[in-house]
This record gives sequence, C-alpha cells and structure tokens, in this order.
Amino acid sequence: MLNHLKTTLLLGLLTGVLVVAGRLLGGTEGMVLAFGFAVLMNFGAYWFSDKLLLRMYGAHEIGPEDAPEIWGTVEDLARRAGLPMPKVYLLPQPGPNAFATGRNPKHAAVAVTSGILQILTPEQLRGVLAHELGHIKNGDILISTLAATMAGAISMLANIAQWGLIFGGGRDDERGGNPIGLLVTMLVAPFAAMLIQLAISRSREYAADAYGAKLVGEGRPLAEALQRLEQGNARVPTQADPSTAHLFIVSPLVGRGISSLFRTHPHTEDRVKRLRELDLDGPFPARPVGAPGLRPRSLA
Repeated sequence: MLNHLKTTLLLGLLTGVLVVAGRLLGGTEGMVLAFGFAVLMNFGAYWFSDKLLLRMYGAHEIGPEDAPEIWGTVEDLARRAGLPMPKVYLLPQPGPNAFATGRNPKHAAVAVTSGILQILTPEQLRGVLAHELGHIKNGDILISTLAATMAGAISMLANIAQWGLIFGGGRDDERGGNPIGLLVTMLVAPFAAMLIQLAISRSREYAADAYGAKLVGEGRPLAEALQRLEQGNARVPTQADPSTAHLFIVSPLVGRGISSLFRTHPHTEDRVKRLRELDLDGPFPARPVGAPGLRPRSLA
C-alpha cells in the first residue's frame, strides 16, 4: 500500500513538473500541445513496445515442449496469482537477467536470458519468475508508460526551449516563454523528471519483490537470486539498451557514487534486506520446487 501511494505521489509530482515547464516555456497553449504529442507517441509505445522490445533482444518464444520446467513454473505461478498464462521467451545472451512486458495481463510476456538458467537453482528461478508476475499483477507496465509519457513531454519541452534560446526566442509577457523560463525548462525540468521517473521505477521493484515473495511463500529464494544475479552481471553484464534497463530484474547498468542517483533499481542489499524482513503469513502457501535442471532442451 505504501509503495502504491508513493508511486501515485511521484506521478503527481511528475505531472506538476510538466505543467510548470509548459507554463515557463510558452504558457498553457504550448503545454497542451507538447503534452498531447507526447501522449500520442506513448500511446503507440503502449500498444507496440512489447513486440519491439522482444524483437530488439532477439527473443524467441518457448513452450512446454522446449523447457517444460520453466514453462510449468510460470503456468503454476500464474494460476496461483489469478493471472492468464503469459507467453514465455528466451533471450540468447549470457548475461543473467529477466523481465516482463506487455500492455496488460491478457497480453503479457515473461522473458529470461539463457545466462540466468546457468547460475540459479530451480527454487531461485521460481522466485525471479514470481517477481516478474508481480509486475504484471501490479500493473507496473501501465505505470511505466504513464511515467514515460510525462517524462517524454518534459524532454520535448526542453528541446523546444533549447531551440528557442538558440534562435533568440523568449518573449517576456504574460503568456510565458521569457529567457529565464526557457533556461529553467531546458536545464532543470528534464533532470527533475528523470529523477522522479527513476524513483517510480525503484518503488515498483520493491512492490514486485514483495508480491513475488508472497506468491512463493517466502522471501529467501528471491533474495538469494538477486544476490547471484548481481554477482553474475558484474562478471557477465547483460547487454541492454539504457532506455530499457528499468525493465530487468537487476540493473544491467553498473554505477557507484554519484551515479547511484541515476539507478533504475534499488540497491540489491536493500532489496534483500526487505525480503528477509517480510511477514509472509499471506494467502499463498509455500510450494516445494521440483528437481534441478531448468536448461531448455535447445541449449542442452
């Protein structure tokens, strides 16, 4: 509940940044036009981004005949979560990671890399898959799209402000668009939007962790998986575009110090600590995992 409230407040704050930036740039008319265009772009992204994403990473769909253990685990977890069975995809790369995509639960997909199958036990992978189903259950894809819409509109306003300064724009009247407003819009607004968008991404990771742990009955498998995935990506980083880094269960982008401000994910140690402290007396009883050996037959 707290994470949902935090996400709502952050989305509201992101909307506020958009409104202020639009007003500083060109008054209400400029704000409405920029926002409308951004909504149109992201509407298209909402409907087609999952297909583009899977194609970008060369993912191919797998069924029960290709990887019965993985497919069966997803099927069982989806049933227990009250979700339609998502499609399951394999990404042919050694970096260990996973993500979920799709515009809603009826059009969802869960993808894992071949590398994740080499370092996790069946129990740990079950925790990872439960986390990804948590993203689907919690509507995180829609939330991410809304955040991207706002951030995209703000970035567009910043670009308009930049060109306005270059070509000597900046009238100082009641409609807005004065030089100081242009400068603030160009420099401050995109930075603020980025930080808010990252905060939303981090909040949704905590929520998916909590739901995934509840779904399998304990937080330990997911906590152990996160630690292994963090170590695995340090050795063999996931090859990912920065624009999609927030989708993966652990960040494929490594950064320390000041760069940690721009992390799309919470620190792994913080996530592990929360998982170990969870009260898991929920409606989902623990379920034992089958024998090891989750490697798809095509990789054997």
